[in-house]
Amino acid sequence: MRTFAIMAAIAAAAAGTAAQAGETGGGAYPNGAESIGVAQLPPPGTYLLGYSNYYAADRLNDSNGKSAVPDFSVDAFANIARIVHVTDRKILGATFAVQAFVPMVDLTVHAAGARQHKFGLGDMIVNPFILGWNAGKVNIIATMDTFVPTGRYRKGDLANIGRNYWTFEPVLAVTYADPKGGPELSAKLMYDFNTKNKATDYQSGQEFHADAAAAYNFNPLTVGVTAYYYKQTTDDKIGGVRVGPDGYRGEAFAAGPVIRYQLGHVPITAQWQHEFHAENRPQGDKFWLKAAFRF
Repeated sequence: MRTFAIMAAIAAAAAGTAAQAGETGGGAYPNGAESIGVAQLPPPGTYLLGYSNYYAADRLNDSNGKSAVPDFSVDAFANIARIVHVTDRKILGATFAVQAFVPMVDLTVHAAGARQHKFGLGDMIVNPFILGWNAGKVNIIATMDTFVPTGRYRKGDLANIGRNYWTFEPVLAVTYADPKGGPELSAKLMYDFNTKNKATDYQSGQEFHADAAAAYNFNPLTVGVTAYYYKQTTDDKIGGVRVGPDGYRGEAFAAGPVIRYQLGHVPITAQWQHEFHAENRPQGDKFWLKAAFRF
């Protein structure tokens, strides 16, 4: 069963990344997606945020962080449209907002002499209830994202751009920043609850993960470092039985530079994250380019 879990489904893409933990060696959330200003809600209005992501890995690690699959590589490209509507309504002193993510994914996987490529709509994310507080230089967001299994999935495929199950992810994000410039600190904490994949009877374990950034705003240029940490906290199970001796629990840490430029009213962010450590998942590099526009 453990070999099947690694080989038959090692590369799912959700919201634009390749395999990361759980059943397919991957989790629903694209770790590292957020960095500078993660908890800063904009003024009331409707916004389009564009994310372009490329993830490349040339190894799939075992529970000891050693390469486990020969001739392995994954290349995942994604363009994600994120629509955010910020209202002028207040709830518990917080600004109320809603959002949705629509990812288009191009995924290629090689493993042990096999190859598969897929392109199409990935798993969408919907969120009808976001609360954002502002207290001067400190911003806080509390919400829960829901990952909807809209992406194409087929049991036994090497590459899948959908996960075939739902994920519910409570989120707490905090940003410290002075709009006039100076140091900025941001952190986004998440915890995932996954439903069962009915096609495989596989239950991916629960997952804790965090995106973070530390930067300095020189106005209009901001430079800094970004990082993410991922840790699966409960076992994967097939038919209620733990997968392998360690529950196929994943772990990863990545870090790299981030730069943001305020081009008029449009913030443009570029970042690179190198995975220094990975267990029960691929290990590689992520590149992000992001921009935000107001309708």
